[in-house]
Amino acid sequence: MSRKLFWLLVGAAAVVLVTGTTAAQMLTTTEQLGKSIFFDDNLSINGNQACAACHAPEVGWTGPDELINMHGSVYEGSIAGRFGDRKPPSSAYATVSPIFHLDKKGLWVGGNFWDGRATGEVLGNPAADQARGPFLNSVEQALPDSACVVYRVCTAVGYPVSFDEVWGAEACAISWPSDTDTLCAAGSIVPLSASDRDKSNTAYGNVALSIAAYEASYESNAFTSKWDAARGNEEGVLTALERKGFALFQGKGKCKLCHVTSGQGALFTDFTFDNLGVPKNPENPIYWVNPTFVDEGLGAFLRNSGYPEEVYEPELGKVKVPTLRNVDKRPTPDFVKTFTHNGYFKTLKGTVHFYNTRDVLPECSGDYTEAEALAAECWPPPEVPINVNTDELGDLGLTDEEEDAIVEFLKTLSDGYVPVE
Repeated sequence: MSRKLFWLLVGAAAVVLVTGTTAAQMLTTTEQLGKSIFFDDNLSINGNQACAACHAPEVGWTGPDELINMHGSVYEGSIAGRFGDRKPPSSAYATVSPIFHLDKKGLWVGGNFWDGRATGEVLGNPAADQARGPFLNSVEQALPDSACVVYRVCTAVGYPVSFDEVWGAEACAISWPSDTDTLCAAGSIVPLSASDRDKSNTAYGNVALSIAAYEASYESNAFTSKWDAARGNEEGVLTALERKGFALFQGKGKCKLCHVTSGQGALFTDFTFDNLGVPKNPENPIYWVNPTFVDEGLGAFLRNSGYPEEVYEPELGKVKVPTLRNVDKRPTPDFVKTFTHNGYFKTLKGTVHFYNTRDVLPECSGDYTEAEALAAECWPPPEVPINVNTDELGDLGLTDEEEDAIVEFLKTLSDGYVPVE
């Protein structure tokens, strides 16, 4: 099967509404393989971290550690003491993001990661390109060589579907050195012949494609929220407050300008990039090693990719508009989640209040946390003060009750809704 046809099939499956468990909704062999890889702790240098460590289903496929969420929001990698610099985005609904490109309006659209750097140009899908990254990132799963990932997947015990069942009998036909596992655990490159290295590189791409297939499956892109159940019957399913919140979301709150709601399987994102003027998260562990760190987002990616100043400078500080699906999904009502790319916000109410009053309240006198800013009725300055969106947020004129209504609507976007008889 060609990769183009593969992704046509995966994309079609990604938008099927799931209303119950049927035989037709069982995972395909590729999706099941991807699931096994996604939850495999052994695919890290110390055998202690899977993709799910930062993308857990019970919290909407993002970070599940409440203590981390309450503070820096950035997750520790397989090697103790090593942290990234952004909070984990949700991996759900990410497979629908298009290949990174400049649209007719001159806006950058698509890709994966907060800065769009997983463009989709390598494997034909941004989610698959993204899946190639964490295994080899020194502050995430930290394996030294893509061949280490392939070796551990090929020799995995307990996968219901093996790698060569999906990708062919020759997929793992690689002459591995007898000490491959030792080399990988020691952080060393695996010595392979040129032909075996080519096989391993192909297999590594197929590992990523398998993960993306699972991320596009009904288990991840479920479309089973209260909002989905209410489509066409809002008054019969949504409360009056939730309907009021949706009306504000569509109108006075201007939320739909980026978090689009059109279509039966609305994704609540337009896959563009924006600088919302979010303050820096003073508890981000990146400041332990780099006190002057500034997250320049998409602009930095474009600059590092060789684009000229006139292209990257207008994009500095912009990060990808996330889906709002599962934005409030949590295992218990009081579980602390984290919002925006750096995890500055710990509450949906605080996030909506920031959108509403960013340009109205005075500037805080220091690097306040969200809780400190709310208590002092101020907001810290933007982490990146240029290219801030002042047209669609900052002074929305919402009342406190209207903010609460929007929050109530956002809660209807969590998958797993079970109607009350």
